[in-house]
Amino acid sequence: MDKPANQLQKQGIRIEGLKKRYGEGDTAVDALKGVDMQVAPGEVVGLVGPSGSGKTTMLKCLGAVIEPTAGRMTLASEVIYDERWKISDLRALRRDKIGFVFQAPYLIPFLDVTDNVAILPMLAGRPNGEARKRALELLEALDIAHRARAMPSQLSGGEQQRVSIARALVNRPPVILADEPTAPLDSERALAVMRILNQMARQYETAIIIVTHDEKIIPTFKRIYRIRDGRTEEEAGEGRSLQ
Repeated sequence: MDKPANQLQKQGIRIEGLKKRYGEGDTAVDALKGVDMQVAPGEVVGLVGPSGSGKTTMLKCLGAVIEPTAGRMTLASEVIYDERWKISDLRALRRDKIGFVFQAPYLIPFLDVTDNVAILPMLAGRPNGEARKRALELLEALDIAHRARAMPSQLSGGEQQRVSIARALVNRPPVILADEPTAPLDSERALAVMRILNQMARQYETAIIIVTHDEKIIPTFKRIYRIRDGRTEEEAGEGRSLQ
């Protein structure tokens, strides 16, 4: 599917010929066999496939959690991997350029909502006041600022997931990787999370990949990558309205 020229110039995510092999010799397993993918800034794309097809491995490679065996990965027009890592500080890469949203929110139980969001910019060296101000702005945008001083245990599942989305966005990363973010939610809350992610993608020009088995949200994607046996195939999605 062709992309507008301006989107190609300002790349969000580009993966070319990505491979990952676990083990050696007769016991080697090729989890990824040459994956290709492109996600433009401001776009939300679904990644679907059966268990064991390579979805999680692909996300871990793109998130700089594990090292690929071969291929090329570009985030926000910067090549981060080309047969080897091109970035010396992978921790800073994950902190500053990649936001993560998981099936479980993984909020810190002894921090309130604001500090759960503000902790990443604090760790990046921003003043506490500035970090909390940014956190409150995101909580307001996600319609959960009224819970800013609540502890995670006082939140509903949907509220916790909104906080985790705010945390993923707080450093304004150009890329968000979401792994089954709606799995534990009912239909109404799952679609609400998708509305939020699509809105945030457009507002902040963030490229978002969502790994999912959730049949409730798959019809909302305009584009889907289906992964089978370590390879991807692109297909058009329904793009059902989230309004």
